Amino acid sequence: MVYYYTSNVVSPSAFIYAGKDKYESTTSPRFHVDNLSSAHIYLRLRDNETWDNIPQALLDDCAQLTKANSIEGNKKDNITVIYTPWSNLMKNASMAAGQVSFHNPKMVKKVFVPARENTIVNRLNKTKVEKFPDLMAEKEEYLKKQRKEERRLRDEKKAEEKKAKKQREEMKWQKEHAYDDMFSEENLHMSSNQDRDPDFLDDFM
Repeated sequence: MVYYYTSNVVSPSAFIYAGKDKYESTTSPRFHVDNLSSAHIYLRLRDNETWDNIPQALLDDCAQLTKANSIEGNKKDNITVIYTPWSNLMKNASMAAGQVSFHNPKMVKKVFVPARENTIVNRLNKTKVEKFPDLMAEKEEYLKKQRKEERRLRDEKKAEEKKAKKQREEMKWQKEHAYDDMFSEENLHMSSNQDRDPDFLDDFM
């Protein structure tokens, strides 16, 4: 079961969700109230968006939703919400339920939340939808689209490189053969004084 929320503070809209999601893209950031128990909130990154360039308004939505879904955090002011890429989460059997650590602590960012903003939470709750998605299928579809886009970009790059190489070769040929016509038999004959009229020098007088 996954709860989906739609954030319209950015265009195109972003999807925020809560629930177990072991098959999610490894780039999706996960939000959690620092040092307090809370639900794990995930953000589905949009095209050309990475976990460390999320617009501030969207970050605020994620942080407010994370705070609202924390029993302890929702009652407190001046809390900190942390987020990191899903792939940076580290979990092993020795940890308590809900406890996680990080492979790289430097890949953890923080959002300070002074207080709950009901206008944000209420707006997001109005978009709340409960779904039972096939997360493995969604991930495969996402990766398929990602591979297709990467292949398209590689093909475009190869085509541009091929075009640039052809232009360089043409310019090189033109440079190397720029004076070929000057030494043609016809031009040499025309520039020769051998067959000129004996009085041709009179033209310069």
